[in-house]
Amino acid sequence: MPFKIVLPNLKLTKSDLLEDLKRVSELFGGDTLKTEDYEKHGKYAYTSFRNHFGSWKNALEAAGLNRARNWGATPEELLENLEEVWVKLGRQPKYSEMTIPFSKFSSTAYAHKFGSWTKALIAFQEYVDSEGASSLVSSPSSIELQRNNGGHQTKREPNWRLRFRGKWGQSEYLR
Repeated sequence: MPFKIVLPNLKLTKSDLLEDLKRVSELFGGDTLKTEDYEKHGKYAYTSFRNHFGSWKNALEAAGLNRARNWGATPEELLENLEEVWVKLGRQPKYSEMTIPFSKFSSTAYAHKFGSWTKALIAFQEYVDSEGASSLVSSPSSIELQRNNGGHQTKREPNWRLRFRGKWGQSEYLR
């Protein structure tokens, strides 16, 4: 039995890669493409894109496509986007509101980059204070309000009704 070695396609060009990227993105009918989707339906290895373009992001940009996940976004891009969303809504955005059409980046991108949504909001407050963000009307954030209130928005002792009705009536609160 003769052994024949098949070498990888060493004459692969950037245009071959871009053509295949566009072909696979058309299968999904959008202008975004995930690496997982490409690996299932594409002809070439993910590493070929990295070798020819430097990164998956650069390959997508060269093909005129957008990233499906924006975890590679810089902190400045995320904070600028958060400012835009805040201005659109006229208030502090909620975690669940960081979706298209309001936001270019998902809330998970913020949690991934900053460690949590709360940490992203704190970083945004520092960004606004240091940069003097252009269009944002400064108002106390909910984080500041919570800090001024000891971190709690509700009282930490039972109300009079609970004290009267049950075991709270016999508790240390009335002694």
